Amino acid sequence: MKFDGLAVDMGSLHRLSDAQTRSISPENFRGERGAGGMATEGTGAGCARDLGQGWKVSPSVVIAAGTTFEIADIEGPGAIQQIWMTPTGNWRQSIIRFYWDDQEQPSVECPVGDFFACGWGQFAPLTSLAICVNPGSAFNCYWPMPFRRRCRITLTNMAGADMVLYYQVNYALGEVSEDAAYFHAQFRRSNPLPYGEVHTLLDGVAGPGHYAGTYMAWQVNNTGWWGEGE
Repeated sequence: MKFDGLAVDMGSLHRLSDAQTRSISPENFRGERGAGGMATEGTGAGCARDLGQGWKVSPSVVIAAGTTFEIADIEGPGAIQQIWMTPTGNWRQSIIRFYWDDQEQPSVECPVGDFFACGWGQFAPLTSLAICVNPGSAFNCYWPMPFRRRCRITLTNMAGADMVLYYQVNYALGEVSEDAAYFHAQFRRSNPLPYGEVHTLLDGVAGPGHYAGTYMAWQVNNTGWWGEGE
């Protein structure tokens, strides 16, 4: 079977495909071919004033308080391969959403800090296959996310102050196999969890798929237990 080139890792790096790679950033909002580094206006225009076009004139965007910014709107078929972002502001009040194939309700809806395993609103280093958090609060996501017709990614700033977002979305366009599933993620919180009650991680899921796992930020409010256990 011919390699589709959508989910690339070290085990498939040597395989050739017909997939076309693209990248979306504040320098190239639509991921157009050959359009990277072409911005003439942006948040870095002052710093790049003596360098000009091609020197990160637009490395980031400002998301006003109470507004939603569209990070990506991609026509498929294809797959998100990697996302990098460095958001300022209140990570719990910055909500990231993913929509697959023109759906009205998002398949991913989560505070951006929790999505990148930083549930306490501050930098915490992490190295894993799926998520990496590097110095400078650099969030990296490597979950493969296929879509067949369309992909939309948005970030809503629910805080009372403006925020700055540096980001890059790397993806590939190509045929998606019939057995490819869609990526989903939910955020749930119990604060505080009443004594003796159960916090539900996942419920109401039907149909075929894989449960990939859960990131949990756990705070102990009981003086009789230190929060450790398996």
